[in-house]
Amino acid sequence: MTNILTSLISTQTAKYGDREVFRYKETADGEWIITSWAQYQEKVDAIACAMESLNLNPQDNIAVFSANRPEILITDYAAYANRAVPVSIYSTSSKSQVKYIVNDSQSRFLFVGNEEQYKIARSIINECKSVEHIITYDNVKCDEDDEITLSFDQFLALGRNASDECRAEIKKRQAEATPDDIATVLYTSGTTGEPKGAVLPHSCFNAVMEIHKERLTMLSDNDTSVCFLPLSHIFEKAWSSFCMYMGMRFAINFDTKNVQQTLKEFRPTCMCSVPRFWEKVYTGINEKLDEMKGFKKILVKRALKVSNRRNIGYARLGKKAPWWLETQYRFFEKKVLKTLQAAIGLENGVLFPTAGAPLSANITEFLQTCGINIVIGYGLSETCATVTCYPQPGYELDSAGTVMPRVQIRIGENNEIQVKGPTILREYYNKPQETAEAFTQDGWFRTGDAGKIDENGNLTITDRLKDLLKTSNGKYIAPQAIESRISEDKFIEQIAVIGERRRYVTALIIPAFEALKEYAEEKKIQYHDLEDLVKNADIKAMIQERIDVLQEGFANYEKIKKITLLAKAFSMEAGELTNTLKIRRPVIRSRYAKEIEAMYC
Repeated sequence: MTNILTSLISTQTAKYGDREVFRYKETADGEWIITSWAQYQEKVDAIACAMESLNLNPQDNIAVFSANRPEILITDYAAYANRAVPVSIYSTSSKSQVKYIVNDSQSRFLFVGNEEQYKIARSIINECKSVEHIITYDNVKCDEDDEITLSFDQFLALGRNASDECRAEIKKRQAEATPDDIATVLYTSGTTGEPKGAVLPHSCFNAVMEIHKERLTMLSDNDTSVCFLPLSHIFEKAWSSFCMYMGMRFAINFDTKNVQQTLKEFRPTCMCSVPRFWEKVYTGINEKLDEMKGFKKILVKRALKVSNRRNIGYARLGKKAPWWLETQYRFFEKKVLKTLQAAIGLENGVLFPTAGAPLSANITEFLQTCGINIVIGYGLSETCATVTCYPQPGYELDSAGTVMPRVQIRIGENNEIQVKGPTILREYYNKPQETAEAFTQDGWFRTGDAGKIDENGNLTITDRLKDLLKTSNGKYIAPQAIESRISEDKFIEQIAVIGERRRYVTALIIPAFEALKEYAEEKKIQYHDLEDLVKNADIKAMIQERIDVLQEGFANYEKIKKITLLAKAFSMEAGELTNTLKIRRPVIRSRYAKEIEAMYC
């Protein structure tokens, strides 16, 4: 069987030739640079030859440490052509994380993005004995004593000047590639303990491409996407490969701060994303609605009421709406909803896969009402992304959808979600004990997530088993469910729920500071700085009141009884968040022990 990723570029180039595969901007105010399939293949072939010229062997590891840019895709696919293994490292990783991954994977080449990443690479190079070459995507100024670094342009030139023997060797390697070859090693972000490298063979990606094509029948090579999640994340890595497999055009967004601009300029039909993005979209839309006056506000409210009845009550379930409801919907879709979608850049939307953390069912319903087809899914690095996603139609709002074709799920001990199928990792790199612990005796992968499956096969995620909190009263609390609901509020940017072995639940809150400043100005609340603002009794009371409203429907023992507002956001740099923006709860509990104890006095 041919590996899809190994032959993907040559197959699609033969089909599409000079058609665009992706575009990108080097700066926010720059011009779009378009790359065709033919241009893409030429660079992939050259980099593959450069790798072979420097004696990279089949199944050798290379590390890629960079923010999003087209060179990552070129490097990955050149590695596949050599049967080599790209190991992705988040661009936000610390020096110690980079050193650990490079040494654990024994990577021979280290590709870095900008000067900051180059400096980290140089600072660890003497402790990373496996690294023979550093290749910089940016043309950075190298250290005077640096004898192993090449710029990407130099590396490209090396490959373009490669011998015929080198090119023949690449062809030979591609012909010898097997589904058992390792495609990539992806290191988990490590909310607890050191990262583990999930070993994903090409067989996993072969299955992923075919399964998604079978499930997402509404997509074709006429669709367009935006790549803005990190390409080091399995979700974006697999989705971008799927876009190329389907022949879609896509825009590579370099900086997440510019994604709104990218959406408005490119206006994609689909895009994979995480809940935090949609929480901000939800807040933004509602702020605009609150500002509306008179007839316009009445019209929009009527449009959303009609759309909710049609999209949620009928279309979601695959039912045909009554004639009069459908007629009203078509009118409002054209006059109101498309305008609303266009303000974000999503008026051409077909579907928007979303995963990585819980998204409130209220937000999902609201976005679906607005005509933005959010498709909630569930997956992990170890499952090569998607395990379940919303069926179209027939989805349940508070679920993570139904299982993908040829993948199986079951609920095991302690309500743990367990998975089996062709997309599951082979092992954890260099970690036989952790590998053994990750599988049940009968071969099911233990996800570490708790959940339940209803009679229609819809999976609902209740929480990470390791995240579950047990109060001193013996009650179990699922903090992510609470945090997801509270994050709906426009005044709340981040939240960490506290409650382990405590009498009641509390929370550390990072406010949305710009919204909070506007509120303070409106209410004529005086303050000197953010520290002063978050300590203000009126501010704290206002946010607690809003939290109380959002908690309606939770059991009393789940409700947040006290809060502490913090003036500084949780960050990756401080070790409080993982590279995928998940809270490192042990770090939070340790760092804010004084503030937490004060809520229980």
